[in-house]
Amino acid sequence: MGGHLAAMASEEMEGIYVVPNRYPQGEYLLLFDPLDGSSNIDVNVSIGTIFSVLKKPDGHPGVHDNDFLQPGTQQVAAGYCIYGPQTTLVLTVGDGVAMFTLDREQGSFVLVRDNIRIPDDTREFAINMSNMRHWDTPVKRYIDECLAGKDGPRGKDFNMRWIASMVADVHRILMRGGIFMYPWDKREPHKPGKLRLMYEANPMGWLVEQAGGLATNGKERILDIQPTQLHERVSVILGSRNEVERVTSYHTEK
Repeated sequence: MGGHLAAMASEEMEGIYVVPNRYPQGEYLLLFDPLDGSSNIDVNVSIGTIFSVLKKPDGHPGVHDNDFLQPGTQQVAAGYCIYGPQTTLVLTVGDGVAMFTLDREQGSFVLVRDNIRIPDDTREFAINMSNMRHWDTPVKRYIDECLAGKDGPRGKDFNMRWIASMVADVHRILMRGGIFMYPWDKREPHKPGKLRLMYEANPMGWLVEQAGGLATNGKERILDIQPTQLHERVSVILGSRNEVERVTSYHTEK
């Protein structure tokens, strides 16, 4: 921890973990999803670790749960590691997105791409189609238009990609564009979504925005959402700018 962290919070822990007094305490807070896509381990599909860093608020000693309840706009760093054919670190500190690959012989990460940009347009969407019967009308409208292909209202054919690992799906979008959706559905109507706002949506949303894309919950920018609890959930629509704007407009029209 190097004396930089004051406390941590994880998707896998109920409460926060404060750095013990016997270690130097820093001024930053770490939120992380330690193993995103864990259901893919048995079939050897890429998984990863997502992280978000916040500045600890001034004005009081110690660390409290409320110190973590900051909107995504307050992040000072965010990124993920993806463990696949290569071990890759993708990072933003608010000045674009950079990609590093682990050099196993040197034991260090080497910069391989800088200033990553997501194309504004795409022909790929990522969503779990098995949930179609549970979707809200705007999401179903958008996917129906994509499936209609070049003879439909979009005038072009789309491909579907779904890895069931947010890290892997977002990594593909950063590399070549696309749209990722994990929307609200009718199975658990009291929940605004399935993905966690602070461990998944905020860091991935910031990465995508820093690469020129957009990230919304269908109604508002994800990074503007004020969290009210540590494990808050949210609907997620992110990726190529023009496609995210289209899906979001369908929600606002409704």
